Amino acid sequence: MTVSLRRSHAEVQREPPRALHAPLFQQVLSDIDPAMRTVVLDLGAASTSMLDRLGGSRCCVEIADVAHFGGCDRLNALESVQADAAPVADDLLPDRMTGDPVDVVFCWDLLNYLTLPALKALMRSVGRRCREGAVAHALIYYAERDMPDSPGRFIPTEHDGLMNLGETGKRIDAPRYSPEELGDHMAGFAIDRARLLNNGMQEFLFRF
Repeated sequence: MTVSLRRSHAEVQREPPRALHAPLFQQVLSDIDPAMRTVVLDLGAASTSMLDRLGGSRCCVEIADVAHFGGCDRLNALESVQADAAPVADDLLPDRMTGDPVDVVFCWDLLNYLTLPALKALMRSVGRRCREGAVAHALIYYAERDMPDSPGRFIPTEHDGLMNLGETGKRIDAPRYSPEELGDHMAGFAIDRARLLNNGMQEFLFRF
């Protein structure tokens, strides 16, 4: 496995929160053929647990860590998805390690922290790296009216559940994007499947 990091943060050791059952995340991981080369774009921060989980397959992992380097603020400051958004969005993604197109995108809960125009700008840049049929996984705050004030640090558990190591005590309003809003702003990614999780989040798989 090869890994490209834009920058990284060390994982903070703390008492782990309760694991979240995430069946669509499990499906994405089970669909990765260990004998085939797979290019993974992770829009979140580097996670030793995630890299270990992918280490048994021929994955090339590109890590963007968009939120932790002001990416949300930079994208949200743009008033539209016109041409001036493209350089900003492209700059948030890591340098390519290979000419092979991306097969899998992990968005985690990042999309909740972007305005709809910002979301569209980012996913348009992501889409330019993807092959036809690529999948993107995302978690959307849906049932609750508020959410943590910054994106989470999700890691896989032993049985491919998810734990969020990045929650703080501070909360902000959640945009609670509808499937229709997401469908209109995912820039070529269409909703493939969706599940309501037991913590009130919606889990989505999008296909390019």
